[in-house]
Amino acid sequence: MSINNLWKIKKENCALIIVDMQHDFISEGAPIECPGGREIIPNIRRIKEWAKNNNIPVFYTKESHRTQKVDFGLELERSEPEHCLEGTPGIEILDELEPDDDDYVIIKRRYSGFYLTDLEILMKGLKKNCLIITGAATNVCVYATALDTQQRDMNAIVLSDCVAGTSVELHEAFLKNIDYVIGDVVTSQELIDTL
Repeated sequence: MSINNLWKIKKENCALIIVDMQHDFISEGAPIECPGGREIIPNIRRIKEWAKNNNIPVFYTKESHRTQKVDFGLELERSEPEHCLEGTPGIEILDELEPDDDDYVIIKRRYSGFYLTDLEILMKGLKKNCLIITGAATNVCVYATALDTQQRDMNAIVLSDCVAGTSVELHEAFLKNIDYVIGDVVTSQELIDTL
């Protein structure tokens, strides 16, 4: 991948987002288990620690659906099984990545972290214009969030060793597409070394 635009990014303009690191996407046997999802946990923990040490705010997204299933929209008309229902263990963020008291947890009903949430308000309120993106799934919610970041004229950086897709093939394909037309795709160490 490339670091084409990292030279123009400043740490003080960045926020970190941890997308949907919930049991229904990461735990063994999860309804939408992302291959490699458990392996990226140490990398996300490390980049979160780096963010905290550099006064970079940390956002989490948490996909959430009502038990009546009235807010899934067209999502269940595809091949996705039910997931992230309120009141179930699967909706919870992994213990290893539990948000701190000063982190921002964003509840979302759709793929993008921006759609009908307060993420854009938080970015503007904190005067940030670059979103460092980690989490799951590369080809679904990570991609949708990266695209919506770029569509708002903000910089998107996806950390390739901090994301996992619904399959290895789709993970790799979407990283290539994000790097091609949406934002920068780099490793967490490349980001740390550059910024």
